Amino acid sequence: MTLHSGAPMPDSLRHYMRAKQHPARSVPCPHCGVAAHKPCELRTTGRQMPQPHPQRVSDWAQTIACCPACQVTPETPCHDDGRERATVHARRYQEAEATAA
Repeated sequence: MTLHSGAPMPDSLRHYMRAKQHPARSVPCPHCGVAAHKPCELRTTGRQMPQPHPQRVSDWAQTIACCPACQVTPETPCHDDGRERATVHARRYQEAEATAA
């Protein structure tokens, strides 16, 4: 057993320190059902995918960013004239990527 003398790294920093992982992996995937921090899988074969499913990316953007298009706060779904959208606006993706950078 190896003992470390330093303080533990917070989970919020640990995710961004992982090399070459899409930040959307910080949330579970609603499409294939994998847990947070695991790569998406094809439901038919179980093969791991190099990029997350689009719905996972949408959920991630909704979790961390405000939407400049419809003026909603994080965790609130985007809407078009009062009707909830299945995915977020493109500007919200940009806002989420800027937040993660």
